Amino acid sequence: MSSLAALLLLLLLLSWSVCGSGAHRPVVIVHGLFDGPRDFRKLTRFIQEVHPGTEVTALDMFNGVKSLWPLWTQVKSFRSELEARLNQSKDGAHLICFSQGGVICRALLSVIPNHNVHSFISLSAPLAGQYGDTDYLKKVFPKFLKKNVYKMCYNKVGQDVSICQYWNDPHQRNKYLKYCNFLPRIDGETPHKDTNVWRQNFLRIKKLVLIGGPDDGVITPWQSSHFGFYDFNETVVEMKNQEFYRSDVFGLKTLDARGDVVVCEQSGVAHVQWHSNFTVFANCIQKWLT
Repeated sequence: MSSLAALLLLLLLLSWSVCGSGAHRPVVIVHGLFDGPRDFRKLTRFIQEVHPGTEVTALDMFNGVKSLWPLWTQVKSFRSELEARLNQSKDGAHLICFSQGGVICRALLSVIPNHNVHSFISLSAPLAGQYGDTDYLKKVFPKFLKKNVYKMCYNKVGQDVSICQYWNDPHQRNKYLKYCNFLPRIDGETPHKDTNVWRQNFLRIKKLVLIGGPDDGVITPWQSSHFGFYDFNETVVEMKNQEFYRSDVFGLKTLDARGDVVVCEQSGVAHVQWHSNFTVFANCIQKWLT
């Protein structure tokens, strides 16, 4: 046996030994807009091949067009399922949340007290909002360009559509803060009585992993996956220059100061490929699933 083969065999045996001892925390996956659990079969396989025996659960609700339901309605149901799984794991669990699922998980980590989520891995999610003419937008509002979407979204009826609850028109800032009842609340831009409690809950995570890249084609601007967003001139303002970071209103700056914010940028990855691309898994996800 060559020295390389012997080394690979040793690593494999060590992996079996560690994984067989139950060292790896379970993983819970929350899907995105128009997705469902079956879209995450490859990601599940990647996890279980690298960490055999890991329990991986893709939550099965609000699949397909039902993902357009109001986000607070979705959060309520996802919360019940997630809490049930967290309660079964004394050492905690990891949370991987894709696209719209990322903002849902942001809310879950804010509203669940005493949760034991270890790594929150946000996979190409519009964490600071969405503002772009994409195929996904055309499915929901086929007759509207991005500059007119606010007319549909920023009212009571529009807020019953999930995408409207994180649609962030940089030219309609006041309307966004007034009418959008989801993302500004969890990002601390519209303070409320639970702001401090939500901040404390969010800070319970041990690691925040932000994954995205310039060839995504859906999340707009793509830097929203890293908490960056447009200013009024549609110039991207990076995370550390965002007011919600500087004021530390939901704990992002504190997490960063702790060394617990990880930013992973990958080029050449289209939006629908993030959860099925092994390079993304190896470079951005695998390390944080211990």
